[in-house]
Amino acid sequence: MNTEPISLFQTSWQRCWAALGLMPPADLQQRLLAAYAQPQRHYHTHQHLAECLVHFDAVWQQTQRPGEMAIALWFHDAIYEVKGKDNELCSAQWAVQALKDCGAADETCQRVHALIMATCHTATPADAYTEADAKLLVDIDLAILGASPERFAEYDAQVAAEYAWVPRLVYRFKRKQVLNSFLQRDAIYLTPHFHQLLEAQARRNLSQS
Repeated sequence: MNTEPISLFQTSWQRCWAALGLMPPADLQQRLLAAYAQPQRHYHTHQHLAECLVHFDAVWQQTQRPGEMAIALWFHDAIYEVKGKDNELCSAQWAVQALKDCGAADETCQRVHALIMATCHTATPADAYTEADAKLLVDIDLAILGASPERFAEYDAQVAAEYAWVPRLVYRFKRKQVLNSFLQRDAIYLTPHFHQLLEAQARRNLSQS
């Protein structure tokens, strides 16, 4: 990991907890970064976390509760087992426990839990996510779909590497289904910022994948 992400991580981490008005354990950030560096990961890594935090910086002023948004981003892929079916739930539970240990209010814990669970992407976003912060967080998590063609191709290869245990014919069929499900939405991105910035490129990437 080069010095740029390290600087980004430090700045984001300090800003996040300052916004929450809480003091995290000294080792919590390192435990999270160690989780994102686990060897089974190829896409859900420091790179993905850094990209999410960069996008978040651009919309910080648009969020209702920026501290909660930031901590949800930090934890949203904290648990990632390639064959796991409850990664988001486990990540949300870790976040809630960390927040409770710092003395966070129950309402804060509940909202952060809900934000992380929104990244399951299992529901139609326009219907499921009424909270403005949830819409922003989901758009940030999906920003990779609207990345440059080169980065999108890298992302596609990284996801394939995480699913290397799946037979290739099955993987390609399932992967196509997932990508097409985004393409078939009336809008991939729910917020004006990300819709204007990434919608057209995301549709080009998905159409060519």
